[in-house]
Order: sequence, then C-alpha cells, then structure tokens
Amino acid sequence: MPPFIIPIFITHQGCPHRCIFCNQESITGTAEHSGENNKQIGDVQEEISAWLQRPGALKKEVQVAFYGGSFTGLPLQLQTDLLFAVRPFIECGKVASIRLSTRPDYINQETPGFLYEHGVRTVELGIQSLDPIVLEKSRRGHTIFHVEEAIERLREVPLLVGGQLMVGLPGETVAGVLRGARYLVALRPDFARIYPTLVIRGSGLEGRYLQGTYRPLSLNKAVVLTSRLKAIFDEAAIPIIRMGLQPTTDLEDNLLAGPHHPAFGELVKSRLIYKKTRKLLKKSEKDGKRKLLVSLYDESIFRGQKKCNLKRLSQLGLLEEVELLFDADQPRGVICLRK
Repeated sequence: MPPFIIPIFITHQGCPHRCIFCNQESITGTAEHSGENNKQIGDVQEEISAWLQRPGALKKEVQVAFYGGSFTGLPLQLQTDLLFAVRPFIECGKVASIRLSTRPDYINQETPGFLYEHGVRTVELGIQSLDPIVLEKSRRGHTIFHVEEAIERLREVPLLVGGQLMVGLPGETVAGVLRGARYLVALRPDFARIYPTLVIRGSGLEGRYLQGTYRPLSLNKAVVLTSRLKAIFDEAAIPIIRMGLQPTTDLEDNLLAGPHHPAFGELVKSRLIYKKTRKLLKKSEKDGKRKLLVSLYDESIFRGQKKCNLKRLSQLGLLEEVELLFDADQPRGVICLRK
C-alpha cells in the first residue's frame, strides 16, 4: 500500500537553476518564499499536524515529503532545521520517515549519511533525461555522470532511491528516450516517476512555444511514449509510482500547452492493458468460445475512456465468442484466457 504523504513545498529553494520547463509556483500551487525561510521552518510542524488530522493518515504509513526544490542544495543549517522539525513526529510514531527530492549534482560524500541520520529514508533524483543533448537544451546543469555518482553514493546507506524522467523535452528523440530509460534501469533505482513536458507560463519554454520553435507532444504521443517507458520499467520490476503531474488550480490556470490530463497515468495503463489483451486474443482467435478474465479492479482501465479499448477490440473482431469476466480474485495487471 502506498504511504500517506504529507507534502511540504520548498518552492525553488536550494536550486539556483531555472530549467527551461520549470515554474515551480505554477506546478505546485505554492508561492516562492525567497527570504522567508524562518517563517517556512515555523510552519512545518503546523502543516504536519494539520495533515495528520486527515482520515488517510490513520490507515497508512505516513511520510513527510519535501518537494518543489532541491533539498540538498539548501544551506546545511536550513536542511538540519527542516529535518529536526519533523523529528518529534517520528519519535512519537505518527510519522514513519522523511522523503525528499533533489538534483543529482547536489549529492556529495557526506550527504547520504547526514540524510539517513536525520530520518530520511527516500530520495528522489530529478534526472529528467539521460541524453546529454537534451540535458543541455533543457538547461539542467548536470550530466549523466552526476546521476551515476549520486545513485552510487546514496546506495552507501539503506535509502530508497528513485529517478524522475520527462518525455517531450527539447531536442528529444524517441530512440533517445527509450535508451535513457534502459540506462536508468541498469542503475537499478527502487522506483521512478514519469512526467510529460508542459508549457507553463513563466517558464523558459513559454517564449519558444510562442515563437514556434518548440512544439509539445500531443496527448496521444505522450501516452504512447510513456507506455513504452513503463513497459521497460515493468520488465525490470521497477515500479512507476506516478505518471503525469498532479492536477492543481494553479497548474490549470498557467498551462499554455502540452499533454496534460488529470488521469494521465490511467491513460497509460489503459493503453498497456489494451496491447496485452490484443496480443493474447490474436493468438487464440480461432479457438472458439473463450473466457477472458480481468481483475475487477482493472475494469475501468481495461474498458478505456468512453470504452475505447472495447471498441478497438470489437472492430478488430477479437471479442467474437469471448465472454468478459471481471473477477475480484484475479491479480491486477494479469489477463487470462480460458476455454
């Protein structure tokens, strides 16, 4: 069961870079607190206490997550203060651990031990791409070497390490994206996230988009490409914990263009289950009457938006003499065909 995450946004803090796709205030719905660090530190415990009143906090493991900036790029004293703010909740058992996101080039030799000592158990690296040309065009400011070194260093202590990738960045090719996914798989992260590139007001991409020098992926192309990436991670048994940005009012208000969808991850899963079903039915389409078993909890993604998967399978003639059975005992993601 995924943890109950309490997000603490440190928007843009710890990161002097402004990547071409980035406007964290619009993405997170949180205004930047430049020069107001003391206020933010004082608010951390109040925010945690408020989140702990929600029903979900009683049913799952609780994690406090520092998002929206590069945590390990903050001054060391500020890192310490923020982590110490969480300590009382860990000591009383209300919070299990801390997770944070940061840049690969902001992990030095002392970082892993420091983080672990202060209750951090999960670190997400904003990798975004493993193509040197794409990294340069996106103004990321780090290299593939930084990614390799960061993961290797974080493995020195028992931390969970994740990697964030993006699709649709400037200079990207399909072959390069797939190659990058396989490269990351070879580094054996514990999990990954995949985000489609969006054109946000105030980001560097806004000007290029308005000038016509950058075109974002269509929703369909983003779903197709992300599904190919997910298949690579699935094959390596590395979970994808999220696909697509969390919808917020600020994101909707500041989105100029790009493949945003509130259920982007569901669209990807729906495409994958469609391809798996099509392949299975094609192999047995002359075997007479059959029963197709699908998990009851996969019924929505199996049918697809507006039943698009069922319509495609019917148009191909693959549902003839096939009885659909949605079974609560059927494992999720597993489709069986029986006589």
